[in-house]
Amino acid sequence: MVVPMLFLSLFCLLLFSGTQLLPAATVQLKDSASVSGKILAEKRDQLVVDIGYTTLVIPRSQIVKVLQTDAASVKAPPAAASVAQVEKPVETKSGMFSTSAKPPPERSVRDLVQQLGESVVQVRTPGGLGSGFIINEDGFLITNFHVIEGETQISIEVYHQKNGELERRNYKQVRIIAINKFQDLALLHIEDKDTPKFARVFLGDSELLSVGERVFAIGSPLGLERTVTEGIVSTKTREMQGDLYLQTTAQINPGNSGGPLFNLRGEVIGVTNMKITFGEGLGFAIPIEQVKFFLNHRDAFAYDNDNPSNPFRYLEPPSRVKQQSKK
Repeated sequence: MVVPMLFLSLFCLLLFSGTQLLPAATVQLKDSASVSGKILAEKRDQLVVDIGYTTLVIPRSQIVKVLQTDAASVKAPPAAASVAQVEKPVETKSGMFSTSAKPPPERSVRDLVQQLGESVVQVRTPGGLGSGFIINEDGFLITNFHVIEGETQISIEVYHQKNGELERRNYKQVRIIAINKFQDLALLHIEDKDTPKFARVFLGDSELLSVGERVFAIGSPLGLERTVTEGIVSTKTREMQGDLYLQTTAQINPGNSGGPLFNLRGEVIGVTNMKITFGEGLGFAIPIEQVKFFLNHRDAFAYDNDNPSNPFRYLEPPSRVKQQSKK
């Protein structure tokens, strides 16, 4: 049997990196052994074979036969396969938004930001700016009510992935669909012509969160778009002014308002909307369950053009004069 010369692997890779790779092959050795991989180089007294996770230098005296094989039949290196094959979550559509049919695996923040960054947008108005996130391919998005309160001119800045690069695009035809000023939520729709299919997020389940679980936020604090901050869930039930919020150590600053708070599965579990200004690491987010309720009952919160500050529409009370005349 041949003893692999592992200590020469790195040297061989450097030595033959500039040479043209020969076809994949199966090298039959003495004692009925064999090695399959790509031949990096052939010399008079030895053969250099890349088997994926390392490189072997095989003496000619130990080789019985070399069989050329189809390159597609050679297995890819295990490490490369794990990077290339990213399991996509199984989608379950629930009206306007999507959720995962089963919890996707946890991943690093670095990997998730590459995947999710395109779905997080910047919301601009004449009075300021905030953040938001797209919930479906048709350009519907969630932000905070206080980001657009009293405003009618709204623009959305989106970073589209194109040829491996980010392309900034500004959309100015934005309509307010529904608002809930009491829970600080707003539903907007991008209605510009010739818009592409938008990248969107999956909504998670904030009730399944655990205190101490790692989360991260993406937004535009102080106008610094695509800023990522990481932290943990400090508590799931922080009561403030009669409502319950997620408290997190992920840094939240003005401009983060309306942006998503993600778990490490890449699901939105909250909408960041405020912080305690005289402390550090005291940020708060609206639980995603409230967002789902808002979306599922959006007709009740439909924006009224006649009274922009009120999401509800009331019927006029019956006239007493008309009632008396009917008698």
